[in-house]
Amino acid sequence: MPMSENFHQRLIPKLRDIALEFGTPFHIYDEIGIRETCRQFKTISEKIPFKQYFAVKALPNPYILDILIKEGMGFDCASVPEIELASLVGARGQDIFFTSNNTRSDELEAAFKAAAIVNLDDTCFLDTIHPFPDLICFRMAAGALDQKCTFLGAAENSKFGVPYSELAEAFRRAKSLGAKRFGVHAMLCSNQRSAEMVLNLAELVINHALQIAKSADIDLEFVNIGGGIGIPYRPEEEVFNFPVFADGLTELHSRYFGDTTRIYTECGRYVTGPHGVLVTTVNNIMRKYRTFIGVDAGMSALMRPALYPDAYHHITVPFVESAPIIADVVGSLCENNDKFAIGRSLAEPQRGDLMVIHDTGAHGAAMGFNYNGRLRPKELMLRQDGTVALIREAETTRDYFSTIPQIERFSHC
Repeated sequence: MPMSENFHQRLIPKLRDIALEFGTPFHIYDEIGIRETCRQFKTISEKIPFKQYFAVKALPNPYILDILIKEGMGFDCASVPEIELASLVGARGQDIFFTSNNTRSDELEAAFKAAAIVNLDDTCFLDTIHPFPDLICFRMAAGALDQKCTFLGAAENSKFGVPYSELAEAFRRAKSLGAKRFGVHAMLCSNQRSAEMVLNLAELVINHALQIAKSADIDLEFVNIGGGIGIPYRPEEEVFNFPVFADGLTELHSRYFGDTTRIYTECGRYVTGPHGVLVTTVNNIMRKYRTFIGVDAGMSALMRPALYPDAYHHITVPFVESAPIIADVVGSLCENNDKFAIGRSLAEPQRGDLMVIHDTGAHGAAMGFNYNGRLRPKELMLRQDGTVALIREAETTRDYFSTIPQIERFSHC
């Protein structure tokens, strides 16, 4: 959806100057908006034992992570570099929740070395962990539940999680190997904007977790209900009702748990997604069978519209007031799906006009790549005091070649 009115009022009046100083394209994030969202989660932890772990995959930038940890969040990590990023900003021990899939032994070792909470995705790992940790968690396969959400697909096609029918035995084996503390994790949905639906799914997870605990004769230290809280990418879509969610989660905890059992979430998109935009410049207006607005960013800077057929990002041309045209907004890659929008009604821009692509604060820069030798753009932060900070430099050709050993041997200069 369009950026918040607060973000708009602070960014747009100075956007031309920012673009002139830093050059386009760039992702820019709103510190105030991110902090305000963090404080929504704090309303839950003030009432029940609760912790939110930010999904680092959504926006792996230490400047952002530093804000989040200072606002009380932990980090959901899926790789060694993500663990190192979390550690870089001061995350220690159970500030880190490590969930991986098809995990290598060195990744597990790094997670245990960091004293992270380790969430096992399969029982095959039980035979490979030495020594076995005091605290262990298993991910429950989402397909075991009536989740009413098709994003993760049917259980028989999913590579994630331990089947529900095998979980009790998995915990019994972990207990025999030396585990004394236990947790259950489930990731049920993605970009769900109904608070009522998320609460229904959370209750399903809690019920299943308690049944598993009873069968395995263990006490649960926590239940992680995953992430999946959504944002409205389209202007007409509903906004997630966080107060309803907070009150409902508090009620679920009081109904099912004692004072010591904790509930965890691991949201990424909801925390940073609406608080980032991709700013790009119009290169060309091309009129063929269709009208194409060519910009200086491409799907290598924002892959989501190309990756998911129904993905949508709102686009505005903030300084143009001309009559609208119907056009595709495209990048420069040698792929026909390198499009930010298809058949979109937009004020007709001219070469050099700025264009703003909204809701890129999660799974935007993080999913960048270098196909066609396209270099990933810089990242900026609009600080609370109104100043703008460079928090990641744009890639250069030197960066692109940096992993090639002895590259200088190919120089004919």
